[in-house]
Amino acid sequence: MAAPRLTVVGSINLDLVARAERLPRPGETVTGGTFSRVPGGKGANQAVAAARLGANVTFIGCVGADETALAELAGAGVNLERLKRVGGETGVALILVDGAGENEIVVAPGANLELLPEDVDVPDCDGVLCQQEIPAETVAHVAATAPGEFFLNAAPAREGAPAADVTIVNRYELDALAHRNGVVAVTLGAEGAILLEHGEEVARAEPPSVEAVDGTGAGDAFTACLVVSLLEGRDRGESLRRACVAGALSASRFGAQSSLPTAAEVDALL
Repeated sequence: MAAPRLTVVGSINLDLVARAERLPRPGETVTGGTFSRVPGGKGANQAVAAARLGANVTFIGCVGADETALAELAGAGVNLERLKRVGGETGVALILVDGAGENEIVVAPGANLELLPEDVDVPDCDGVLCQQEIPAETVAHVAATAPGEFFLNAAPAREGAPAADVTIVNRYELDALAHRNGVVAVTLGAEGAILLEHGEEVARAEPPSVEAVDGTGAGDAFTACLVVSLLEGRDRGESLRRACVAGALSASRFGAQSSLPTAAEVDALL
């Protein structure tokens, strides 16, 4: 099948990751951790994931003076010609990961807040994927101008998310989408995922059993794989199963972009 042409509009972050045996309680200091700096951001993660899964990807985002976060995008062959560059700080995510792979994340958006509607000119493509780590007005502009199917990963949760052909959320973000019409994919962690259409379940899938190492990029791997699979013309059930496999593979590895699987790896585990 021909590679789908996907445009991803979203965030770029530099992830500052501290790993410890357990996460600290409020006011507590936990020592004995390890630290790393890795490329991240939901938009960039999903662009890298989609490229590794076989899509022809163009990425639109905004990066600051520190372009370290672009390394994996370039390495995956993502088209960066429409990237906006500013002199301020690149977005940063502070991530804590415990021994079981659970994480806590705080994001300082930085340059991501400077990606404005007038900066986004979506090229002709089969589908457009957006998240909510960029300004709401920019997400609305992308939804209104998408030349192909519009996919929205409505994370982080906020009210007023625009309508989409397919909306992807976790069980907590679903609460911010009251009376959502259309197709909604809901990730359920270790329980897998379900696909809803007008509020009714139409598909369900469970992930393979893996040893959890770091869940940071799992949702992005799931989202990208679901979108690419649907654009490839696969049916909803198969697309959901593939997405669950991609998310599980990512969770079994360290890092966000470094953990994202290829199409061959997804096929092998299926």
